[in-house]
Amino acid sequence: MDKAPIILLHELSLRSRDKAHSLPQQIEVKATWEGVGFRLDGSAWVVPLDQVKEILTKVSISHIPGAKDWVRGVANVRGNLLPILDLKGFLVGKMTKMSRQSRILVMQHKGVVAGLLVEEVMGMRHFLEEEYSKDTADLDVSFSQMLTGQYRQRGESWGVFNINHLAELPEFMQVAA
Repeated sequence: MDKAPIILLHELSLRSRDKAHSLPQQIEVKATWEGVGFRLDGSAWVVPLDQVKEILTKVSISHIPGAKDWVRGVANVRGNLLPILDLKGFLVGKMTKMSRQSRILVMQHKGVVAGLLVEEVMGMRHFLEEEYSKDTADLDVSFSQMLTGQYRQRGESWGVFNINHLAELPEFMQVAA
């Protein structure tokens, strides 16, 4: 005996549902922020990715007579002279000890191009925007005017260091001793 068309359609619908794949899970997309992590005076910092033009490892630095101690010298980078400045020396007054981990962050802001010597670069860092706080009071630093906030990730604080603020400081531009 033939089944009624409505029953056939109902059975076909049930079999289709049994064999069908479920819809993909909806994944919550969260906004992120990216920066370059570095170590300065033993603490972890991060600089916005768009403020670092390049990261240099080994360069030959020529000393500049009559310059302040934190001015390490100049380096010839692909035919261009690049001033190399010790970031820790400028900010804290203690010179960075050169090691295999030492790196130079190349910055460019309003015509100021310089290489900033740091203890170590810890690579690109990704943070969720919800991990950000403008509060920097708990960061124990003497250069808070360069900080725009901090990210807290897995129990660690990463102060957001703004290189552009550094380049606009009059004392940063005074390199003669």
